[in-house]
Amino acid sequence: MSDATASGDTVRTPPLLEVEGLHVSVDGVPILRGVDLSVGSGTVHAVMGPNGSGKSTLAKVLLGHPAYEVTAGAIRLKGEDVTGWATDVRGKAGLFLAFQDPETIEGVPVIQFLRQALSARRGIDLSVLEVRLMMMEWMKKLGMDPAFGERHLNEGFSGGEKKRNEILQMAILEPEVAVLDETDSGLDVDALRTVARGVHTVRTARPDLGVVVITHYQRMLDELAADHVHLLIDGRIVADGGPELATRLETEGYDAWRT
Repeated sequence: MSDATASGDTVRTPPLLEVEGLHVSVDGVPILRGVDLSVGSGTVHAVMGPNGSGKSTLAKVLLGHPAYEVTAGAIRLKGEDVTGWATDVRGKAGLFLAFQDPETIEGVPVIQFLRQALSARRGIDLSVLEVRLMMMEWMKKLGMDPAFGERHLNEGFSGGEKKRNEILQMAILEPEVAVLDETDSGLDVDALRTVARGVHTVRTARPDLGVVVITHYQRMLDELAADHVHLLIDGRIVADGGPELATRLETEGYDAWRT
């Protein structure tokens, strides 16, 4: 998308998220070997690939996990280079990660966690009442039990409850870009559809949200109607396409793209 200037020239509007030539290592071992990815406003991108291809590494690096060293390339959020930013700073700027296996935090109610996170995101100290009202509104939209907010974060949650809690966080924190790291992992078909409906609900409320879905399964892409599919093998994106690429992967497997 471009914006016209007074002189008639055009100024390119940067994508929400841009990954350029990203190389990443852990303990000196290369994992990502030159990844390029551009996520525009309101689009859903799926990153697929076999185990060990670097998918979850990409998700963690986007949010600045300290165990991963970026050795080359850049990560930009709305045109600003965030490669050297800490995780919390990226979160405040509008990057969100839904974890494959969300961490349990005993003694911390969901509402208190959301209050702290949203206060940091907005840069103001929100009251419990303000957050409770927002949370109740979103729980109603997502079909969640209001008592959910008083439970301790992920303590005793089923797999589906953990993933729905991640979607609730995404809704309330209002990120620019949401990265869903194998959100479908461990879910049955009904739970997956519930989570996908939650993502749809958030996107309906915030149509400019950019989404990156990391998954093994076409069924998740069918539910979310991904716009773009990227195939990651051995740390490189070796193919890009639309939903038809996911269909090919489902029938042909990954061997056709291995070098």
